[in-house]
Amino acid sequence: MQVIPTMIPEVLILEPKVFGDDRGFFLESYNERVFHEATGIQTRFVQDNHSRSGKHVLRGLHYQIQQPQGKLVRAVVGEIYDVAVDLRKLSATFGQWVGCHLSANNYRQLWVPPGFAHGFVVLSEVAEVLYKATDYYAPQHERSLLWNDPEIGIEWPFSGDPILSAKDQAGQSFQSADVYAEEVDT
Repeated sequence: MQVIPTMIPEVLILEPKVFGDDRGFFLESYNERVFHEATGIQTRFVQDNHSRSGKHVLRGLHYQIQQPQGKLVRAVVGEIYDVAVDLRKLSATFGQWVGCHLSANNYRQLWVPPGFAHGFVVLSEVAEVLYKATDYYAPQHERSLLWNDPEIGIEWPFSGDPILSAKDQAGQSFQSADVYAEEVDT
C-alpha cells in the first residue's frame, strides 16, 4: 500500500496494490496489519457503511460531536470528490479542508480521522461508496456542517447546485458549529 500525505498530515490518501490481468483485478481493500505498518495508525473499525447516490448528490459535511468516527472511505462504483474538514480546535489546521478524487478506476481510499467533518459529492452518473467507521453511528450526536460555508471555502469540482438532504440543507455555519475543544483520540 502506498500512503500519500495531504496538506493536513493526519488525513491520508491510500493506494492499495492492484493485481490485474485479462480476467479483471484483485486488491486487498483492508488489512489491519498493513494499514498499521503503512500509516502508523492503530485503530479498530466497528461498522461498515455503503451508500449509492446519483450525480451531484452531496452528502455531508457530517461528524459526531461525541463518539467521533474515523472513516476509511472508497468509491467502488463511479467517482466522488471526498472532503475532510478539521474541527479540532487545538489543531494547527483547525478549519482547513482537504479533498481528493476517489473512484472505481483509481482504487484510492481516504483516511478521515476522528475530529473531522466528512462529505462527498458524486461526479459520475452514479456512485457507490463504502466506508469503515471506528465508532458506531450515534444520531443524537450527529452534526452537519454547511457544505458551502464561505469561511471554510471548499472548492467543490462541479457547477450548479448539489442535491442535498433536508439535514444537509440545514447544516451549521463554521462559526456556529460544535467543534472538538479537547484532544480527539485517533
